[in-house]
Amino acid sequence: MCTYITVTAPVDGSAKRADGSWFHVSEAMAYFDHPVHAMADHTLNLDFVDRSKGPGARVAVELTAASARALIAAITEALDAAPAELTD
Repeated sequence: MCTYITVTAPVDGSAKRADGSWFHVSEAMAYFDHPVHAMADHTLNLDFVDRSKGPGARVAVELTAASARALIAAITEALDAAPAELTD
């Protein structure tokens, strides 16, 4: 079953292409649906893009639900461990 659950957020960061070059990312999309490549029925799919640079400025990740939750916990732990003045 397709869920069509999609959430978009503005972001400010960088992503690395397969050729080793970096590009700015300005938008992140998280959606829970069928993966394109991962071997699972449904995955949390993350896209990091800069639409102004066209379709080549995109990095995509497909994670199982358990992996996505582990990543959320790891991100939270890393941010909580950093000095507050650095995470404002």
